[in-house]
Amino acid sequence: METPRLFDTNVQYLKYKVLKEIIRRAYEGGLEDAYTEIPKIISPGPKSELRCCIYKERAVVQERIKMAMGGNKNNPNVIEVIDIACDECPVEGMYVTPACRGCIVHNCKEVCPKGAISIINKKAVIDKDKCIECGKCTQACPYSAIIAQHRPCVQSCKVKALSVDENKKAKIDNDKCISCGACVYKCPFGAIQDKSLVLDIISLLQNSDNNKKYKVYAIIAPAIVSQCKFGRIAQVVTAIKKLGFYQVVEAALGADITLYHEAKEWSEKKLMTTSCCPAFVRYIEKNFPDLAKYISSSPSPMIETALLIRHSDPNARIVFIGPCSAKKFEYRLAKTNNVIDSVMSFEELQAFVDARGIDTTQMEDSMLDNASYYGRIFAKSGGIAKGVADVAASMGVEGVIPIAMNGIDECKMALTRLKFGKAAENFFEGMACEGGCVNGALCITHSPKNVFDVDKYGNEAKEKTIDNSVKLYELNQKL
Repeated sequence: METPRLFDTNVQYLKYKVLKEIIRRAYEGGLEDAYTEIPKIISPGPKSELRCCIYKERAVVQERIKMAMGGNKNNPNVIEVIDIACDECPVEGMYVTPACRGCIVHNCKEVCPKGAISIINKKAVIDKDKCIECGKCTQACPYSAIIAQHRPCVQSCKVKALSVDENKKAKIDNDKCISCGACVYKCPFGAIQDKSLVLDIISLLQNSDNNKKYKVYAIIAPAIVSQCKFGRIAQVVTAIKKLGFYQVVEAALGADITLYHEAKEWSEKKLMTTSCCPAFVRYIEKNFPDLAKYISSSPSPMIETALLIRHSDPNARIVFIGPCSAKKFEYRLAKTNNVIDSVMSFEELQAFVDARGIDTTQMEDSMLDNASYYGRIFAKSGGIAKGVADVAASMGVEGVIPIAMNGIDECKMALTRLKFGKAAENFFEGMACEGGCVNGALCITHSPKNVFDVDKYGNEAKEKTIDNSVKLYELNQKL
C-alpha cells in the first residue's frame, strides 16, 4: 500500500480512510452497516496486505470503526489501545545479538550494576529477572552487540503510562497518562488511537438547520497553516465554511488575550508556568503537584477564543480544530464551563472535506485577520515565552526570565530544577510535543518546515501587537 503524499504514514492513511467512510455514511446513509461493509471496502481481499490473513485485517478495521465512532464510552481516556492490532512488537528488553564475539574483556558484565550478565559458552547471557534495563551494557560493548528492544509506544511515552501486559498487549495507565498522543503517532501498527468525535460534530451541524437554530463556529489552531498541503489557509477557511460552519475564528485571537493575562499575572506572582498546553498542565499536576500552584490561572487560547464568541453569541455552538489529542480531554474539564462543544483534529478535518467532496484547492479565499503576530506563533515552541517577555516589557513589567521547555524531557529537567530551587528562570513555557503544536500528535504531517510555515504566518499578521485583541476583550467584559 502506498501512502498518499498528504500523510506521513500508512497508519494515518488507514485512519483517514475509515473516518472518511464513516463521515460519508453519516450524511448519505449506511452508517448502520458500517461494521460489516466498511472492512470489506478498506480490505477487499482476497489476500491480506497488512496482517496474517484477511479476516484479522478486517477485524482490526472494525476496531478502527469503533474508535471513529467514539470508542469505549466507559473509558475516560481519549486514547485507547486496539488490542487485536497490538501483537507484532518485540518485548525482549535488553537483547544480546549474534554480533557478540565472545571477547575476553567482558565490559558488559563489568558495568552491569545488578550482576545480570554472565558469560556462558563464551557469549554474554542476560538474566531478565535481574536486569533493570539501564542500558549500560549497550554502551560498553565494543561491537554494539547488545541492543535495547523496547516497543515504540513505550519509548514514546515520557510519563511511563505505557506498559506491556501478560498478553503482550500495550496497556495505558490512565492515572499517569497526560493524553499527549505521542504513542498514537509512534505506534507502527496503529494499535493506539485517539477517539474521534466526528459524529457528534456532524450532529451539531445538522441540528443547526443551516445555522438557523443556532450558529456553529470553528476555532482553528494556528498550527493549521503548516498542514495546508490541501490548499492555502484562506482556501481551507472557505472549505470549513462549506462543511456548514457559520464562521471560522483564529485561536490565535485567544492567544493574544492569554498573553495579556499571563503578563499581568506574572507581574504579581513573579514565578509562573504556562497553561496553554493541556498535556503539560496535566504533567505538572500528576508529576510535580507541589508546583501546580505556579500554573497560570489564565484559560488556554482555545477557551479564551470560545469565551469571546459566547459573549457575542450566547447560543453559539463551538468546535475547536487543531493538532492535539489532549484538547479532546481539556474541553470536557469542569473549569472550561462547557464553552467548547467538540474537538476535531487536522486528520479528521482532511477526512471531513474529502468525504463531503470538497476540493479545497478550488475554493475561493476567505481571509483571516483575527490575531497578532504573537498569537499566531503560539504554535511553535518558544512562541509563548517570547510573547510574554515582549508584552510584559511593553506594559512596563521588567524581570521576566523565560525558558521554553520543548517536549516532556525538557519539561522534566527544568521543573526538577524549579522544584529544588535551582532554576535561574521565572517564566516556564511548557509544550508536551517536541517543536510545539506544529508537531502535535494529530497533525497530518510532522516536519521541521512546519516551524517556518508558522513563522511566515505570524509575520503576515497585520497586527504586530496584541493591543486590538485586548481592546476587543475589554469591550466584551463591559457588555
